[in-house]
Amino acid sequence: MRILDTTLRDGEQTPGLSFNADKKALIAEKLDEVGVQTIEAGSACASVGEKEAIKRICGLGLKAEISSFARTAAKDVQDALDAEVGRVSLVVPTSDLHMQKKLNMTKEKLGERMAACITQAVSAGAKVEVLAEDGSRTPVPQLSCFFNSALSHGADRVCVCDTVGVFNPERTKAVMSALKREVKGGLAFHGHNDLGLAVANSLAAFEAGAEELHCTVNGLGERCGNAALEEVAAGLQYFYGEKTIALGKAYELSKLVEGLSGIRIGALKPLVGKNSFSHESGIHVDGIMKCAETYEGVQPSLVGRSRSISAGKHSGRKAVEGKLAEFGLKAEGGGLEAILRKVKEIGDLGKEVTDADLYTIAIDVLGTAKEAKIALEELLAVTGNKTTPTASVRMKVNGASVITAGTGDGPVDAAVNAIERALGGTGIKLIEYEVDAISGGADALVNVKVRMQKNDRVVSASAAGTDIVLSSVEAMLKGINLLL
Repeated sequence: MRILDTTLRDGEQTPGLSFNADKKALIAEKLDEVGVQTIEAGSACASVGEKEAIKRICGLGLKAEISSFARTAAKDVQDALDAEVGRVSLVVPTSDLHMQKKLNMTKEKLGERMAACITQAVSAGAKVEVLAEDGSRTPVPQLSCFFNSALSHGADRVCVCDTVGVFNPERTKAVMSALKREVKGGLAFHGHNDLGLAVANSLAAFEAGAEELHCTVNGLGERCGNAALEEVAAGLQYFYGEKTIALGKAYELSKLVEGLSGIRIGALKPLVGKNSFSHESGIHVDGIMKCAETYEGVQPSLVGRSRSISAGKHSGRKAVEGKLAEFGLKAEGGGLEAILRKVKEIGDLGKEVTDADLYTIAIDVLGTAKEAKIALEELLAVTGNKTTPTASVRMKVNGASVITAGTGDGPVDAAVNAIERALGGTGIKLIEYEVDAISGGADALVNVKVRMQKNDRVVSASAAGTDIVLSSVEAMLKGINLLL
C-alpha cells in the first residue's frame, strides 16, 4: 500500500493557510523521514514562489517521489516539469456536473486535453497520475472510460477523488471494486471529510483493492479536510496488519505541522489530540493501572505518545494516589481523602485541575512543601517590528543564580529558549502550549496551559495573568519543577 501525502497541496488549501518555502521544505523532510512514498508538494502553476518551493523540495534528495498538481492545460504541465518533479498529478473533472457547469466541455474534448497533457509529461520523463475530480459523483462506466484512456496514453496510476466527501464505506467499496475489475492500472483513492467518513472510506477503498491512498497530516484540507494520514496509517496497521509509515513518529509529524500551520489540533482528535491517551474517570484509571488494555484499544506508543492520568471531579483514589506517587508524595487515609475532596471541589466549579494544581493541594494538605528547584528572579523581554525578540532571565537553579538570554520568534519563544539554556541538559520538552483569554479587551486576563515531558512522564500546569510572557514562564516553571 502506497501513501500519497498532499498536506503541501490539498492541505494547504485549508482556508487561511499558506506555507512558505522554508515550511514546505521542513514538512517534506519529515514526511520523507516517516516513510511517505509520494509527496504532492503543491501546484507549480499557482505562483512563481510555489514553483520555486517545489523545485527546492525536489533538490533535497529525498527518497519519496515528488509530485506537482496540474490542470489539463499545457502550461500547468510545463510549470510542473520546470519545477523538476518526477510525477504530475493531473486533475480531470469527470462528472457531468463539473464538465457542464464548470468547464462547459464535452467528454470527448476533455479526453483529448487529458491525453495531450499525459503525453506532454511522459515525453519529458515524468510519471502521471490522473485524479478524477468529483469521481464519487461520476458513473462507474464513465470513470472506467477516462481511466483506461489515461492508462493507454501513458499514465501509470488513476485516482477516484471523493471531492465533496459524499461517499460512505459501502459505496466506496462497491465503486472501487468495480473499477478494480475494469481498469488495468494502479488504482488510488482520495477522500474528503465533509460527512466525517474520509478515513473510513479510505479503509474501504483499501479493502476493495486500492493500491494508494491520499492523505494529509492532521486531516488538513478544504472545508472539513481530507483523510488524516495518522488515522489512515494506524487503521491500516490495526485492522489489516498493513504497515505504511513509521507510526512511532506520527505524533512528531503531527505537532510539526500543527506548529507550522498554526491550526490547532482538537483535544478529541484521534491518536494525536491532547485527550487521546488521557484518563480521568476513576473506573477507567483503576482499569488502566491494572491492565492498560482495559481502556486502551491502541497503545500510545504506537504513534509516539505517552499515557496521561488527569485529576478531576471524576477521579478516584487510585488516580490521585498514582499522580502523587509521580511527584514523590504519598498520602493515605484522611490525607488522601482530603486531597481527593479538594480536587472534586475544584472540578465541580468547572475548572481544570492541572498536575501543578494537584501538587499544590497535596503539599497544602500534607504539609510536605519542598523548596522549588528552580525559581524565576528576574525576566526582561524585548520585541518590536525591527528588533529580534530577545529575553534575558535570572533564575535560581538548585540554589545557584544563573543568568542567560535567548532569542525567538516572539517574546514568549525567546523567554522559553532562555529558560531552556539556563537549565542545560534536563531532557525536558515543552510539548503543548495553549493560551485562552479569560476576559475581553486589550488588558485581557489570559490563562496559559502547558504540557511538559521528560522521558515517559508528561505533566500539565497553568498560570493566569495580564502579561502573557510572565504567565507563560510561570506555567513552564511549575511544570519543570514537577519533572525535576
